[in-house]
Amino acid sequence: MKKKTDKAQSRSQREVIGGAQRPAGGKSIALKELSAYLGLSQSTVSRIINGGATAHRIAEATQRRVLEAAALFGYEASIIARSLRQKRTFTVGVLVPEISEGYSTAVLGGIEDALLKEGLFYFVASHRHHAELLEAYPRLMISRAVDGIIAVDTKVSEHLQVPVVAVSGHWHNKHAISVELDHRLAAHQALEHLQKLGHQRIAFIKGQAFSSDTSRRWKAIREVAGKLGIALHPELTVQLRSPDPGPEPGHLATQELLSRKSLFSAIFSFNDVSAIGAISALREAGLLVPRDVSVVGFDDVIFAATSHPPLTTVRQPLRQMGQTAATALLGLIEGRGEHKPGTVITAYPELVVRKSTTRFLRSRPTIAAR
Repeated sequence: MKKKTDKAQSRSQREVIGGAQRPAGGKSIALKELSAYLGLSQSTVSRIINGGATAHRIAEATQRRVLEAAALFGYEASIIARSLRQKRTFTVGVLVPEISEGYSTAVLGGIEDALLKEGLFYFVASHRHHAELLEAYPRLMISRAVDGIIAVDTKVSEHLQVPVVAVSGHWHNKHAISVELDHRLAAHQALEHLQKLGHQRIAFIKGQAFSSDTSRRWKAIREVAGKLGIALHPELTVQLRSPDPGPEPGHLATQELLSRKSLFSAIFSFNDVSAIGAISALREAGLLVPRDVSVVGFDDVIFAATSHPPLTTVRQPLRQMGQTAATALLGLIEGRGEHKPGTVITAYPELVVRKSTTRFLRSRPTIAAR
């Protein structure tokens, strides 16, 4: 009689839902119980719950079955238990200058691809190059127990307590991995293209002083121009000044360039956004691109192909650079990566020729004549 009573009490303490039993009182079952109910290994169920199904090529039907059962039983993965067990928070901090449609978002897209594939959480802090934020944000991220930091076009301290990977940081030290573009090859691709089109007097729009890429790229341009026999004229060199991430800095820089009344037939701009601003300023001055002035950008952001005219540009593999940075950081965190602190990983550019450049014809009116 006692056995029947115990059995009845046991059954009364559990609810039957969809043919499966769920603990009463709203309590969630453990991973072991959920795995047993599904007839799958705990590692398979864990990978699906934690977002790692794609990386481990788990069938979509299996993913749906696990997620439906998890919802049915109210199962939630315990990040706290996971963190204590593996001594990690599975969280990464990402530092960027700003978040806008362009360079940063393309790199972030690659970072996101790699981190989500491994089931990691990440958060992004935008510092807009404010000195106090550049100093405070890495400490705040560490105080929130991040496993590592990815710094995009951002210089951070050489002695942080967590692994660091820099994208276009150009501040080499033995404590961080750097992912950088081959700027010399990029400069060669752009300048050789313009030279082959017959352009000799080329104007240059340099990046803002606070950008990590500015000095490195300008150095590469000077070296390549010297080898190609292209003269650099101070009156044909201007610099982006405004921190605005949009096209306005390029627009203002080109207005300054035009105000000097010095002849040029092409512009090589620091990035695509400023190149689009340059095209706008040229159009306002009654000049057509590329008939009167050819324009070359840099980066190949998503809207470069749809600008008017479509922009010739030096493509940085930005998404790939983000993926590489995230993968390298995970390798440092887990102690299994092929790249050690102090390593520089080089990314390679590609010239993308569209309709903003054309052959220079001496019969056309010059800018000075206008």
